[in-house]
Amino acid sequence: MTLLTESLGFLAATCTTAAFIPQALKVIRTRNTAGLSLGMYVCFTIGVGLWLAYGCLIGDRAIIIANAITLVFAAIILALKRIYN
Repeated sequence: MTLLTESLGFLAATCTTAAFIPQALKVIRTRNTAGLSLGMYVCFTIGVGLWLAYGCLIGDRAIIIANAITLVFAAIILALKRIYN
């Protein structure tokens, strides 16, 4: 993998993960999950877990790091959605 390709992967991973963090922090802080779809978060969390597994299988650090971080936040939101609804 070239430096340009890996840099592009890390930039994309940073953007998609960073975009998710404000929503996660808001839910963690307010405990308000009324506007969030349970079905969407179940599907999203499974998808992120699968992306993480894929990244591990192919050894792509950008995919692994981004999806590991996102999986933690998504799992917290999903747990709070189940607890507070």
